[in-house]
Amino acid sequence: MRVASALGRNFLGTAPPWYKAALLAALVLNPVVLVTAGPFWAGWALLVEFLGVLAMSLTCYPLAPGGLLALEAVIMGLASPEAVYQETAAELPVLLLLVFMVAGIYFLRDMVAAAFIGLIVRVRRRLYLALLFLFSAALLSAFLDALTVMAVVITVGWQLHRSLGPRLEHLGTEVREGFRRWLAGLVMQAAIGTALGGVLTLVGEPQNLLLAHAAHWHFAAFFEHMAPVSLPVFGAGVLCCLLLERLRLFGYGVALPPEARRALREMWGEARTIDDSTRVKRWAQLAVAVLLVLALSFHVAEIGLIGLAVIVLAGSLSGARDEHDYAPAFQESLPFAALLVVFFAVVTVIDVQRLFDPITRAVLGVPGGMLAPVFYLVNGALSAVSDNVFVASIFLKHAQQALAQGQILPAAFERLVVAINAGTNLPSVATPNGQAAFLFLLASPLAPLLRLSYGRMVWMALPYAFVLTAVGLAAVWLLG
Repeated sequence: MRVASALGRNFLGTAPPWYKAALLAALVLNPVVLVTAGPFWAGWALLVEFLGVLAMSLTCYPLAPGGLLALEAVIMGLASPEAVYQETAAELPVLLLLVFMVAGIYFLRDMVAAAFIGLIVRVRRRLYLALLFLFSAALLSAFLDALTVMAVVITVGWQLHRSLGPRLEHLGTEVREGFRRWLAGLVMQAAIGTALGGVLTLVGEPQNLLLAHAAHWHFAAFFEHMAPVSLPVFGAGVLCCLLLERLRLFGYGVALPPEARRALREMWGEARTIDDSTRVKRWAQLAVAVLLVLALSFHVAEIGLIGLAVIVLAGSLSGARDEHDYAPAFQESLPFAALLVVFFAVVTVIDVQRLFDPITRAVLGVPGGMLAPVFYLVNGALSAVSDNVFVASIFLKHAQQALAQGQILPAAFERLVVAINAGTNLPSVATPNGQAAFLFLLASPLAPLLRLSYGRMVWMALPYAFVLTAVGLAAVWLLG
């Protein structure tokens, strides 16, 4: 009895008893669904359960419960270990990016944090600051990688919270809560910015490159074909930002408390009073950051390998010598990399059991004039619960088959490519698992500090999801 009690306490640690019971119930019911309803519905049950695990990420980090569901799926035969490995191997660039680029940003944190603190001190108006975060994230995401941009934002937020938090301890709960809500709003504006910028260019998101290759579009051609959709959407996103900040809706528009601003100014003054060693270290980090941007802009290598170069350069110039000097840089990225492999296992189940096939068949039966808008909406809905690249590749394959069989003309195929790209980039902001950058933020150590739960992120992204989806749909519809 004592052994069973100890095992119950150890299982998922301090997670609530109801959470543990719900997970165990899911693990028991899945084989029953498999036997009684078949692998197709067992796959859908697994997908819904995994989404629930993500939704409860602040209750329990989703790696263990999600991993248990994925392990059970493999044991039940919903996906083979080889298929999971192949899916993971295909996403190796993303994993390298997470492991090395996020760690590389860690070695630039002092310079990045000092730059953003100076920016926040100088830009007093909350509205201007929110627009600046949105614009900066969008611009960087159009030419770099959204995960890299999100890593920078998380680093800035973490540094601000870590440095300013202790100074606010004696100022009361109201000031600390105001600072937390102020910072959460800025971080979410940056996250939305990564989606607005990601749809603009060929290199904005991984699926963009896949679609551009299929349509034989180079960089300028991709921008030209997407502009009738991406530019109106970008403008609508900026207007949405202005309204939300001005009207203080959905958690935005929270002003930084005066006490927190004074503490920030004090911290900025101290940051400017530094010794020669620290000053040289920051200049060295700035030089490495410039090289990073140039390397990413010209795509001189895989993003993860560029991140490894940043670790080597910035680490050696910042005084890192021992193994323990490098280990903290990987503490943030490795848990999420492991979680992403679990996510790939769930995507493999979707692929092997063809969970989306009935949906794709129904979409292809839509009359020609409605095909592109329906492609856009269905891609968006599926991207909100699955991997964007996976969804894009499925619909692209069906569009290519329709073109090869003469069911659609080349012009119609190009419109479908635009619809797929817009669909996998825009409506997917509705949920944290819709885009890797959002999922990264949800699983980061910053999220619990700012109380950015799954539900909170959905609520704050809701107006953007509605506006971007609606404007994107209208633009795709007008393309014919």
